[in-house]
Amino acid sequence: MNTLVKKAQKGNDKAFLQLFQMYEQDIYRIAYVYVKNEEDASDVLQEVAYRSFKNIHTVREASYFKTWLIKITISCAIDSLRKNKNIVQLNPNYEEFLGASNEDIPLTLSIQELINGLNENEKSVVILKYYKDFSFKDIAETLDIPLGTAKSVLYRALDKLRKSIKEVGVNE
Repeated sequence: MNTLVKKAQKGNDKAFLQLFQMYEQDIYRIAYVYVKNEEDASDVLQEVAYRSFKNIHTVREASYFKTWLIKITISCAIDSLRKNKNIVQLNPNYEEFLGASNEDIPLTLSIQELINGLNENEKSVVILKYYKDFSFKDIAETLDIPLGTAKSVLYRALDKLRKSIKEVGVNE
């Protein structure tokens, strides 16, 4: 890993590609959780590839390469959401006429909707903790926040989620 990062920092395209491909699926999953569709997640993935290739020289320690990539992914996903805020979405009732094949389980949709109700910091911490199984230390480093803040943001987010679940009438 260390040698690949050093080679990539020296301009070795193949080393960078190999590094990026190691984490490509993780990047895509995180992006998808934020942007909620395949096309935008693919766009975020491409933007992460571009930004990370352009800024590979800023990686200080090779052991933090994945954390560095995830930080870029979150930033790109949030940028994509901001950019797409002004786009009018098609009414979901019309999807049946377009042949939509999205047959998600309603429970999955409700969890995703609940997570979408959180602010960006809370959403990031929940995703990193429960979707990516990051430790609090890794979350704090990835988001550039103090360890205590990472914990309090998570507990505040979980409290909001519990309250939202109770409002909907679903048991914990």
